[in-house]
Amino acid sequence: MSQFVTFGETMVLFEAATQGRLRYVPSFLKKIGGAESNVAIALTKLGHSATWFGKVSDDEMGHYVVREVKAEGVDTEYVTYTGEAPTALYIKEHRREEELAVYYYRHDSAGSTLTKEDLAYEKIADASILHVTGITPLLSNSCYEAVLAGIQCAKEHGTFVSFDPNLRFALIRKLGEEVARQRLVTIAAQADLVLPGLDEAKWLFGDMEEQDYLTKVTELGARKVVIKNGGDYSLFKDEQSSGKVDSFRVKQVVDPVGAGDGFAAGVLAGLLENKSLEVSVRMGAAVGALVIGVKGDIEGLPTRKEVDAFLCDDDKVYGGVSR
Repeated sequence: MSQFVTFGETMVLFEAATQGRLRYVPSFLKKIGGAESNVAIALTKLGHSATWFGKVSDDEMGHYVVREVKAEGVDTEYVTYTGEAPTALYIKEHRREEELAVYYYRHDSAGSTLTKEDLAYEKIADASILHVTGITPLLSNSCYEAVLAGIQCAKEHGTFVSFDPNLRFALIRKLGEEVARQRLVTIAAQADLVLPGLDEAKWLFGDMEEQDYLTKVTELGARKVVIKNGGDYSLFKDEQSSGKVDSFRVKQVVDPVGAGDGFAAGVLAGLLENKSLEVSVRMGAAVGALVIGVKGDIEGLPTRKEVDAFLCDDDKVYGGVSR
């Protein structure tokens, strides 16, 4: 039994090996990245069992994705393959120090062909947490239906539902803002935990005071809400408490991609361990801070030992991060 289950699109990442515009970059590092699999991998590093599944191409790129996720200790048994569409790609450009650009090539990808028939319902039913993001439901109509079906299964079997909006504006523009917003608010209303950034909450619900977003999301039906305000602090609210957790000061941001996924994993790890929401958010802040000191979506994800050591040492400067 996996404590944690998630599904969505994982892509092949080509990261520029040198700085500068892509037209001048002679070589790339081949890696993987995807919001849902990032969280699953992060949770395994934090000591929890995790399952990820999605749909990939039945070719070298698809098998590479699955091999890499599996190598991190994640259960990939329920991945499905298709010969009709390619695995999505994305490219990271390090134009200058601390100036990163990301280019996605995911139109009509294998991941976008996921359907509700592809879901591992037995794994969702047996899990403690199902985690979904706002990326998958915007990839296609069938993906949206799959997310709703997964949440329905979780609800029927008492599985806790976590939702990170994880806005991708290229997908939003393609689908249309009104439709995209309606889909994501519908999902947020069915989740037990909602994890938006402050800018994402503003896009979803309009201009409000920060505290009003907490109220808005709980009125929709969420039991727990965490709102991230960049690298400054996070607000939280559940049935027992509400408050603010300061972020850890980061001396140098090497690669911010994946920090939000690390944050989510830290929060979810705390909840799996029956910690309070405040303590869980603090763990999420630590994981997120440690992630951005390393290039790559998953390469900087810390082990549980590293997180515990960082949280226990008030004077420590660790991996470019200080408390």
